[in-house]
Amino acid sequence: MVRSWQEMNALTLAYLGDAVYELWVRTHLLSLGYEKVKDLHHIATEYVRASTQAMLLHTIIPQLTETENQIVHRGRNAKGGHPKSTDVVTYRHATAFESLVGYWQMTGNTERMQWAFEQIDELLEAKRNQANHEQENLDEPVLQREQ
Repeated sequence: MVRSWQEMNALTLAYLGDAVYELWVRTHLLSLGYEKVKDLHHIATEYVRASTQAMLLHTIIPQLTETENQIVHRGRNAKGGHPKSTDVVTYRHATAFESLVGYWQMTGNTERMQWAFEQIDELLEAKRNQANHEQENLDEPVLQREQ
């Protein structure tokens, strides 16, 4: 018998949310026309990295319900390790996002989940534009910047 979301700890919700989000990312990239596995993998890593998930969470937090905020709080405060590739705060926010996705999956709230996922392309585009702008500034000669 499947347990209700209230009976699950935040890391279990995050485990489910991670799989649901990964499946959405892969399906989404295919729908955008990507077909080469190397390209799919490279682009998918942008979507699923902890910093991107944390950024998406910060974007949607103002529109979350009280229950959704409680899930985020539980996920953020869940005890668990973190990989060396990211800092603990970012990783905990990513875990909170995954817990929220797991909650939406368990409650059948796919519309809410889709609403959150649809914001990711815009966020990633803004992140790429910012990185490109910063690189352009680094490429400028020092004397030109000082004028």
